[in-house]
Amino acid sequence: MIQWREGTVERVRAQWPGAIEYDVTLSGPEGDTVTALAYTDLVGEPVPGDRALLNVGALDRGLGTGGMALIVAIPDRLPADPPPTPGHIVKARYTPMQTIVLGVDEQESPHHEVLRNAIGVNDMPVIMADLHSAVPAILAGLRDAVPQVRAVYVMTDGGALPIAFSRAVAGLREAGWLAGTVTVGQSFGGDLEAVNVHTGLLAAAHVLHADVAIVAQGPGNLGTGSPWGYSGVATGEAINATAVLGGRAVGSLRISEADERERHRGISHHSLTAYGRVAMAPADLPVPLLGGAFGKLVLRQALDLVRDSAGRLRLHEVDTTGLFDALALSPVRLSTMGRGLDEDEASFLAAAAAGRFAATLLR
Repeated sequence: MIQWREGTVERVRAQWPGAIEYDVTLSGPEGDTVTALAYTDLVGEPVPGDRALLNVGALDRGLGTGGMALIVAIPDRLPADPPPTPGHIVKARYTPMQTIVLGVDEQESPHHEVLRNAIGVNDMPVIMADLHSAVPAILAGLRDAVPQVRAVYVMTDGGALPIAFSRAVAGLREAGWLAGTVTVGQSFGGDLEAVNVHTGLLAAAHVLHADVAIVAQGPGNLGTGSPWGYSGVATGEAINATAVLGGRAVGSLRISEADERERHRGISHHSLTAYGRVAMAPADLPVPLLGGAFGKLVLRQALDLVRDSAGRLRLHEVDTTGLFDALALSPVRLSTMGRGLDEDEASFLAAAAAGRFAATLLR
């Protein structure tokens, strides 16, 4: 259920393409000031003094990513209707905030003919990641090896639906680290909109002319502490889609030395399940050489995973020399589960190692 509040917009805190973050003072006797986010393509651009209707459910529950108020409407100053545009694909379907977009492959799209005839992605490397936080680290590893690589981010709908929620994507686009974005499923707001991962990968290859695609959910993820109840199972499904389309699947391992939860220590059970049990098609599995007792633990876990895959997974040991320095050059802040590069180095090195390995497939 939605928890509704009313408030008054006070000031702009930050803004990036497609989103503005505000201080909003809630109506009522307490008059608390909260952080609230407006997606400008959905609600327009609020200004100080506007009355705002808010959804505060995630804020009230103290959630991590996304734990802020969301501006649903500025009822006294509604935005003008957008100009007529082609497209009939509805995303966030049958919710009050459903939005109509032009799908890259629908009949009104200028790319319809290309995608109607596309049957595969021609061995394009496709890197899978469980968490959105891996995306800039993967790019750091890619670009360290191939600085001019043309990388496209295909965002699935397991986390945030609006791509505008991601400050990382905005920063990576501004820095030229991403050549484009495709939002698939119920996610929306990318340079191109696609129905599913299959058409998203085809669009990355044939419309945005990617050298390599990165598939990951948006910021935030859903996990229940149970073996199957988490949004990252889609990583394994993306491997299957890549195989169907003739791509080269590369699995970025979710690794942590800092996470205190046993199921996430070393290689996370999320990666073990997605790559070992959900994926039914072959994939390359880059494993960072981390050294020490922890590095031995990760390598042993990876070897067990490959052994149990009945030959589907191909293990590749990746030297991490120089990757920390490459990660330090990221144009956006590196953060996973609230931890930065210095706090969970192994996590980012694993993602960068996947990028470094994928770069070898481009030569």
